[in-house]
Amino acid sequence: MEYWILVAGFFLIALVYSSVGFGGGSSYLALLSLPVFALTPEVLRPTALLCNIAVVAGSSWLFVTRYRIALKKWLPYVVLSVPCAFIGGMWPLTELVFYLLLSSSLILSSIILWMGSPFHKDDEISEGSSLGKYILGGGIGFLSGLVSIGGGIFLSPVLHHLRWERAGVISGIASIFILVNSIAGLTGQFMSGAESLDLGFIIPILTAVIIGGQIGSRLGSKRFNAEIIRKVTAVIVLIAALTILQSRFDIVS
Repeated sequence: MEYWILVAGFFLIALVYSSVGFGGGSSYLALLSLPVFALTPEVLRPTALLCNIAVVAGSSWLFVTRYRIALKKWLPYVVLSVPCAFIGGMWPLTELVFYLLLSSSLILSSIILWMGSPFHKDDEISEGSSLGKYILGGGIGFLSGLVSIGGGIFLSPVLHHLRWERAGVISGIASIFILVNSIAGLTGQFMSGAESLDLGFIIPILTAVIIGGQIGSRLGSKRFNAEIIRKVTAVIVLIAALTILQSRFDIVS
C-alpha cells in the first residue's frame, strides 16, 4: 500500500514540477528518504535522476519548440555543467554529508523561489557574460551531481534574479539543464559502482512520472498561474527539505 502511495506522489510531483520546466528530483528524494522504504543514498540518487530524465526529456522538447530556444541560449550553461555533474555523481558521500548537503540546498532554493523574481515583463533583459554562464552552470552542475537533482531548481531562480532571459525561455533552459546534468550525474554514479536498481520497483515509478510530466508540461504555461506554481513549488521544496531532516534525524543527532 505504501508503495502505491509513493507512485501516486511521484505522479503529482512530476505534474507540478514539469509545468515550470523542473524534473522534481528534490521531492522524489524527500519521499524516497522516508524510513518506511529503508533505502540507501546509493539507491535514492540514481532513482531520482532516472525520474528527472523521464520527466524532462519530453518537456525539454516542448519548451524548446514553444519558445524557439536557440542553441546559444542554453549551451553556455551546460558546457561545464555536464563534466562537473559527472564528477559530482562519482563523488563518494557519507549519509551524513549527503542529507545535510541536500536539505540545506533545498532550503536555500525554496527561499529564493518564494521571494520570486524582481523581473517584470516590461523590464529589459540583461545579457549575461559567457564566462558568467559557464561558471554558473559548472557550479550548479557539480552541486546537482552531488545531491542528485538536475539543478534547474537552482538555475531558474538565479536567472530570474539576474534578468538574463524571459520566463518561458528560462523554463526551457532549466529543463535542458536538468536533462543533461541528470544523464551526466547518473553516468558518474554507475561508473563509480552504484547499485543496480530493482525493475519491479522502478518501472511503475517511471511510468507515473512520465505521464505526470507530459500532462504538466503541456498544461503549465496555458492553464496554470505561474505565480501560484512558483509559490507551490517553493513550499514543496521546503517541505522536502524538512522531511529529509526529520526522517533522518538519527543521522544528524
